[in-house]
Amino acid sequence: MLDDMRGRPVSPVFVGREEELAALSESFDVARRGLATAVLLGGEAGVGKTRLVQRFAERCAAGGAQVLYGGCVELSTEGLAYAPFTAALRQLVREQGTAAVAALLPEGAERDLARLLPEFGEPNSDGETDTGRARLFEQFLTLLERLADGNPTVLVIEDIHWADRSSRDLIAFLSRNLHAPQVLIVMTYRSDDLHRQHPLRPVLAELGRVNGVHRLDLPRLSRDEVAQQMTGILGVVPEYSKVQKVYERSEGIPLFVEAMLEGGEDCTFPESMQDLILNSVERLPEETQRVLRVAAAGGTRVSHALLAAVSGLSEMELETALRPAIARNVLQIADNRAYVFRHSLIREAVHDELLPGEHQRLHARYAEEISKNRRLVPPGRAAVELAHHWYGARDDHWALISAWEAAQKSFKAFAYTEAIPLLERVLMLWDRVPHADELIHADHTAVLERASEAANAVGDTDKGIRFVKAALSQLDETQEPERVAHLIARRASFKTSKGQPGVIDDLRHALRLVPEDSLEWAEVAASLSRHIMMMGETGEASELIAEALRLVRAHGDRCLESDLLMNLALGHSLNGELESTIAVNEEALEIGFAEDSGRLITRAVGNNIDALLDMGRDEEALRLAEHGWELAKQYGRLRGSGLFIKNNWAESLEALGRWDEAIEIVESALSHGPVLRTRYTLLRLRADIALARGEAQLVEGILSEIGVFKDRPEEWVQDITSNARLRIGWHLLRGEPGEALGVAERVLARPRQSSKAMLGWRLLALLRVVCDSAEATEPERAAAVRKHAAEVAAELSVIGPVVEAYRLSYMGDFDAAAAAWERLRRPHNQAKALLRAATLVARGGDREGAATRLKVALPLAKALRATPLIDEIESLSRRVGGLQEQSELLTPREMEVLRLVTQGRTNRDIAAELFISAKTVSVHVSNILAKLGVTTRGEAAAAAHRLSLLSP
Repeated sequence: MLDDMRGRPVSPVFVGREEELAALSESFDVARRGLATAVLLGGEAGVGKTRLVQRFAERCAAGGAQVLYGGCVELSTEGLAYAPFTAALRQLVREQGTAAVAALLPEGAERDLARLLPEFGEPNSDGETDTGRARLFEQFLTLLERLADGNPTVLVIEDIHWADRSSRDLIAFLSRNLHAPQVLIVMTYRSDDLHRQHPLRPVLAELGRVNGVHRLDLPRLSRDEVAQQMTGILGVVPEYSKVQKVYERSEGIPLFVEAMLEGGEDCTFPESMQDLILNSVERLPEETQRVLRVAAAGGTRVSHALLAAVSGLSEMELETALRPAIARNVLQIADNRAYVFRHSLIREAVHDELLPGEHQRLHARYAEEISKNRRLVPPGRAAVELAHHWYGARDDHWALISAWEAAQKSFKAFAYTEAIPLLERVLMLWDRVPHADELIHADHTAVLERASEAANAVGDTDKGIRFVKAALSQLDETQEPERVAHLIARRASFKTSKGQPGVIDDLRHALRLVPEDSLEWAEVAASLSRHIMMMGETGEASELIAEALRLVRAHGDRCLESDLLMNLALGHSLNGELESTIAVNEEALEIGFAEDSGRLITRAVGNNIDALLDMGRDEEALRLAEHGWELAKQYGRLRGSGLFIKNNWAESLEALGRWDEAIEIVESALSHGPVLRTRYTLLRLRADIALARGEAQLVEGILSEIGVFKDRPEEWVQDITSNARLRIGWHLLRGEPGEALGVAERVLARPRQSSKAMLGWRLLALLRVVCDSAEATEPERAAAVRKHAAEVAAELSVIGPVVEAYRLSYMGDFDAAAAAWERLRRPHNQAKALLRAATLVARGGDREGAATRLKVALPLAKALRATPLIDEIESLSRRVGGLQEQSELLTPREMEVLRLVTQGRTNRDIAAELFISAKTVSVHVSNILAKLGVTTRGEAAAAAHRLSLLSP
């Protein structure tokens, strides 16, 4: 029986690797405190990554940790989505039972995991398919966190160089978002396989920038370690000359050492490494080699039953043939009566020996047997296995059918990225297979539509646009107008994501194609009204919304009603009607909760955060942003509206002067890979802080990326206004008031400006600064801009304290503006207003009044590290002679950090205690040292005691 066929261990001695084991153990210790999430273990093929991870896992298990295993296989690249996570989940179910695992998740959430394992029942069937994938990610994250509540947990994922796109996305998601204590992910990959275009390379680069993700490279063995390995295998100490030969030929790769010693002490030296790896195989009986070739065609892992069926051997014949391979450790026995090659290099070498005809026949045999009995492969894998084998068999008929079926299965599992190449295969085979449409019950255009849907779900806009273009070329809008309209609307969505023009024209065209008084008309109108609203044309958009609301209420579509209400609230926001904005958003939010729609809930919350900021309720906006982010995680909306919420979160922090925290939030959001428009929004906020701190090179890079210097055409009023404001700030930072005046002239030439506090009125306040700067050199142009700005201001509404503060700055009542900003707790704006007020009174001869204002402004600017503003304040203070050296008071957060510094705590300890990152702690410590005028932490502690800063 199988249990009797156990091969000898290749080496009973675990050689070297103590340094790497220690590094893994240290990462696990750090992870148990919630300060690490993952280790990326790289090394060449055969260097011993699996052996090292197994030894580490054994130590963890011996210490009471739960260790879950998952591995990627080459088949993953053909659509076997989430293979390592499915394997780990299956292990967990086997060990704890389905009910126990389900109990770890929120009620009903196990149905999301049914996408991976059928043991969890029927998957959720919700209409928001674009959210399902994200929600699946959230549930797996929750599962790991809940497991770690009971025991330390290690998730081992091997061979991620073979990972499918969905698995790579889930790996990146977990690495960025797993902050619970007691859980660590260890991933291995072949570093020598990563060619320049390898899809894992950008993932590794991205994870390398994530806090808590550690990289570990596994080197080759030294000569002494090779000698130890040889001693362990041979059972005797080898001669020096033999060690030297083996070391030189194997180059310290353990797998090659083992292969060279297959013959015992009389080691051989084949001409190539391929021959070296095959050496152990060629020593086996011919029938055993034949079965190994059959197994190699089946993949890295093949069940006993499937191998028996494909090989055509009886139970006894198969066991007899396999026994020598297992005895020599070429093949190993895995769980559930399955076989795996000891190393993937061995399988690859055997597979490469297959003749073309033999390769084709074996894949056909696998496909035939799996077709007869799908239970020969693990649950959920039959469709993709069939697609793989029929394609390998060069059977176009069944390759097309199986690829279509596997693509539908991928959709069901939210593995949209894996669905795309499968659908592309269907399209490639289409002309080779007669009556393809009848075989899959879909026409060629439907395949393109399905592919565009998958591309839309994963944000692959370039492919999506190509699929839509091809589908549209096959349709006649006079014959199938609604189908064409749907595709045009999807193309508009892709264009929006890429920031391309023509969205409005596409949506108007789609609207003309669908019947009036239909729900389809309302759906297109919802998209069109939102885009028109964002262009600032609130009147036309409101008319569309009113008609669409009538239709959706008649049809009872509550979700579409909520979308339209939020479009209406957007118009109120642009018009500065803040109370109406909040009220309408709340109405939409209620519908979202009633329909349990994460998309609607998170969109409404994000809109309300923005409205609260415009109303000056920054602390309330901050709390809502934190809550909104949790909702986005709960509903699987992180990369969509979740990142919009994160941008609002950063805006709240920026307004309150908590710039370092805002930067941290922006960088975190950018690490999630947002769509282009969201990325640009985040970068604009980062540029605002960089401008205020005088970081010219960073500002230039950001403005270049978002196309500001190329005057990239924008349609949305928010993008146009924000880009203009940033470019003006850039020119002022460089001392180019004339160029700044030119930007002001162009943006004022737009037919409509927004009454929104952070758009129109913020821009007008800046234009006052521009005109003041340019007046001496270009008085006529400055006067014309002032006149035009006054005309715009007269048309804008003045509602709310933020608008009023900007209006006061624009009008030149800087003392009143400074007081308004102080009430709003916006230190940067307050300091700028105080500087402008000081400048005015200094010109009037009131040097003491100027100095008084500057003494208040300077510590505000220094606390923010707003270098250009500090320079202006200090320059003016020297001219008026009223600013003396003064000790700086620390912010409340800096006081908390200083208290822990005086206790001798490290940055990491302080981060854990205050629930902030070590990077933020480092910034606070630097600020404290600068303010206290000291250079070391010890001197800071002494100064704190000397100055009684920590006295109760």
